[in-house]
This record gives sequence, structure tokens and C-alpha cells, in this order.
Amino acid sequence: MVSRVIPVDPFDLVIFGATGDLSTRKILPGLYRRDLAGQLPEAARIVGAARSAFDDEAWRAEVAQAIADHVPAERIEPEARDRFLARLSYVRLDATGADGWDILAARMRPDVVQAYYFSVGPGLFGALAERLHRHGMNREGCRIVVEKPFGHDLASARALNATLAAHFDEHQIYRIDHYLGKETVQNLMAVRFGNMLFEPLWNAQYVDHIQITVAETVGVAGRGGYYDKSGAMRDMVQNHMMQLLCLIAMEPPYAFEPDAVRDEKVKVIRALDPVEPADIVRGQYSAGNGHVSYLDDAEKSESLTESFIALKAHVSNWRWKGTPFYLRTGKRLRARTSEIAITFKDPPHSIFGEQEGQKSNVLVIRLQPNEGIKLKVTIKEPGPGGMRLIEVPLDMSFAEALGPGAADIADAYERLIMDVIRGNQTLFMRGDEVEAAWAWTDPIVAAAEARGDRPRRYDPGSSGPEDALMLMHRDGRRWREIRA
Repeated sequence: MVSRVIPVDPFDLVIFGATGDLSTRKILPGLYRRDLAGQLPEAARIVGAARSAFDDEAWRAEVAQAIADHVPAERIEPEARDRFLARLSYVRLDATGADGWDILAARMRPDVVQAYYFSVGPGLFGALAERLHRHGMNREGCRIVVEKPFGHDLASARALNATLAAHFDEHQIYRIDHYLGKETVQNLMAVRFGNMLFEPLWNAQYVDHIQITVAETVGVAGRGGYYDKSGAMRDMVQNHMMQLLCLIAMEPPYAFEPDAVRDEKVKVIRALDPVEPADIVRGQYSAGNGHVSYLDDAEKSESLTESFIALKAHVSNWRWKGTPFYLRTGKRLRARTSEIAITFKDPPHSIFGEQEGQKSNVLVIRLQPNEGIKLKVTIKEPGPGGMRLIEVPLDMSFAEALGPGAADIADAYERLIMDVIRGNQTLFMRGDEVEAAWAWTDPIVAAAEARGDRPRRYDPGSSGPEDALMLMHRDGRRWREIRA
């Protein structure tokens, strides 16, 4: 199966921070792939803006190297690459000063879609928004794209929203969370709302519990200074994992439209109960297996910042009252994996008696690696000798189910940037959604800081601290094994 490519309208896309890591690793290679797929119109133009002393040709050479480094060799076609590079131009610009802004304004074409990607630290968002406004580039219909973190707490998130709102309307602001661009995350909505099979069972009456796991094998080396000011709660739970929880728990929107979807997500966040201290486990990875400890990576010997967190949350609404949501995420864990597991309740009565092979049905949505959806069901073991039950998966791994074309499916950034050009905000966060998430997160962070307790140590390559296992064991449940 080959994914259908729908061209977008002609556009001018300005990438602020064009020489930075995100731009060279994700944004520009992704745009090349969209051009290779035939999605960019002939009139599409991409402008890089940064402080580096490049001209057009020098930046094109940098982008050509980025494509070589981050696009598989079999996907690099010289003719398509050269066509893409011809779209590029560069403006040397000072985000907080006056240099380069008049030149950039003169490059913008009034008759095409205009989008401005803030691939910079959040400290520059206000300066960029103000200068775009001052130089007349915030025309009706233009869009700005801002990357997380959307603030450090509720107060800073409100301040950031107010700063952006002073220069752009909410419908022009695209807060990007790349998790929402993942194919499997969107398939979660398709599975829920496009199939009668699941929606009647998607509630506290039939679901025993839900687990959301985002595990990473890497540490924080190279970004320890930033990470130590955030920790796993702010870096992952408040945004990425919150989005996954919302998509699982939300009510069906009246349509697959931006505000309809986002209204339902906000309702979920506001229905979250405060988390009890006993339902939170914080951890830090130790040294071992050839790796240094978190404290060494963060270069802060007395740090109390968590590199791992596990917690139990509850959504107090009609659909989910009483059903626990277990969330865990951490660095230096056993494998790199992201998955959602919905465990259904046992049948009220087993006609087969107690058999080892009879287990609860589990719907597993895997985001990475090997994106796909798997439903575990109980069947009879083949062969004579009575009714022996075994558990088997009904497996839809995208690479297998969708055939060779699955390899060409756009990655998260590719899809989301194309949605920006189309003006579709469905997969982007709204300002009140960001603030509601921080309102739930802040008390958890504040309680940990007030206690001043040291996060529990865990070995690199493990599943996290032992206390996280007990969080589930005391409820008579077990975490799913972390594996690639």
C-alpha cells in the first residue's frame, strides 16, 4: 500500500534557527522527503534565518550535507535533491536586534501561504513575534510554529501565551508536539472512533487499567544543563504523555476538526484528579554498564531532578471513574520503546475453570519502534487433548500490514509541517490546553521539591527503580515488560 500524496498550496516557509540541530536533523530532511514525494508545489520557497554568516550557496551546501546525514541513501535522488536545494535562500538575521529584518520582509510574497517556524529556544519566541509584527509579516492567514517547552510552569506558560497573543491570533499559533504527528497516534483515533468494535468497551465498565510507557536508552549527556532544570515530569509527562492520555480518554468529538478535538482533550485534562504523593515514584540512573551516572551527565553532584518518573492518575468523569492510568518514562532504561496498553477486565465467569493460558485481553498501540497495533486474545491451543487455552496476538505491524509503501509514510515532522501549510490545527496544542496541563503538573513538581527527597537510584538497562514495580504490585497489577 502506497500512501496518498496530496499537494499543498504554494508557500513561503521561514525557519528561524535554520542552522540549529532540529532544523538540520528533522525539519529540512523532512521537507526534502515531502518534495521527493511530490507534495511541494513548484512555487514553494524555504528561507533560512539565523546569525551564522552564510549566503545562499553556503547554506544550500549545509542543507545538502544534512540530507546526506539524515535521509537514507536509497531515498536521495540527485535530481530531486537539486530541485529542493533550488528552493532555498538564506537571510543572516539577529532575532533580538534589527539586522536582516527588512531583507526578510522583502523576500515574503503576499500571494502565497506564509509560515514562520520558531526552531529556537523559547526565550526568543517573544522577540521573533514582536519583530514579525513590527515589520508587517503577521498578515492575516500567516502562521507561526513554536516548539516545546511551552513554558516551565503555569505562570511562564501564561506569560508565553500572552506574549504570542499580543502579536498573533490563536488561530495563527501552531504549538507543535511531534508525538501527535506519529502515524500510530493518529491511528489510535481511527481505531477508537472508526470501529464499532472498540468504542462500546472503551470505559471503566470494561477496562481494568491503562499503561503508557515512554522508555529511552539514552542518558542526558550533552543536554544535562537543560534537562536538570526540567526533569522527566516537565520534559515528557506534561506534554507528550499528556497528549497520549488525552487521546485515549477523550470523548468522541462531533467532528475531526481542530477545535472539536481540542475541546475534548481539554475536558480530560481538567478532569484529572490531583496525584497523591504515594502514587508517584521518581528515579535517577546510576553508573554502570559502561555509562556514567545522571549526576555526572548533569554535572551536578547534588541534583534532585528525576530522570525517571512513574505515577498513577485518575480521570474523574463518567467514562473513566475508578480506572487507573499508569504512566512511566525514563532515561537509560532497558530498551527504546513507546507504547500504550489498554488491559480489559476478565470475563465475569470462566466456563473453562482456572487455566494458565486464559489471560486478559490487551490492546497494545506501539508508537516506536515498529509502529503498529496488536490485540492479545485467548484461543484454544491446536491439537487433541482437551481444551487448552493460549494467548495469541492479532498483529497489525504497519511495515507488514501495509506493505512496502509503509516505509514511505511521512514521519511526524513532515506531516505536521504540511498541516501548518494547510492551516489545519487539529494536531497542535491550543493555549488553554497547555495551561490546563501545567495546572495539573505544577502541584506534582512542587510537592517533590517541597519534600526534597532524593530520587530512587536505578541501574542503567533496567526497568527503573524497584519502587515503580511496587506502585503496580500493591494494586495487584504488573508493568508490561520494556522491550524493543
